[in-house]
Amino acid sequence: MTADVHRRQSGRVTMGRDMSLYWLIKHLHMAMAGLSLVLFVLRAWWSVTAPQRLQRRWVRVLPHLVDTVLLAFGVWLMLMLRFWPHQHPWLVAKLIALVIYIGLGSVAIKRGRTPLQRASAALLAVLVFVYIVGTAIRHHPLSWLG
Repeated sequence: MTADVHRRQSGRVTMGRDMSLYWLIKHLHMAMAGLSLVLFVLRAWWSVTAPQRLQRRWVRVLPHLVDTVLLAFGVWLMLMLRFWPHQHPWLVAKLIALVIYIGLGSVAIKRGRTPLQRASAALLAVLVFVYIVGTAIRHHPLSWLG
């Protein structure tokens, strides 16, 4: 990939011939994040109210496909912009929060023993997701508070 996309001191992208590719990947990443959240909330709801629905083939496959594409676009953006976690504390915070989100999601959908445990983990996972979005938008580890 050409290095025509550069960032200024502020971390913003300057115009270059790869700008349209950057915007495409960024918006696909955001769209996959939104779809991932919708699918998570649906599966979390079903884990509490109708667990048998979780056994449908599309429910077992589609969310993992979406999450894989989401992660791939995120890595692509990181490489394209040359944003390395050791240089950007907000990116480290986002990645740590992602691991926490995955753990809470696992409890919410399959590892929680009771509906209350699953619902509580789902609520916490959504809050972590909101934190991740704030961190990505604000480029600050304090997310919406930074």
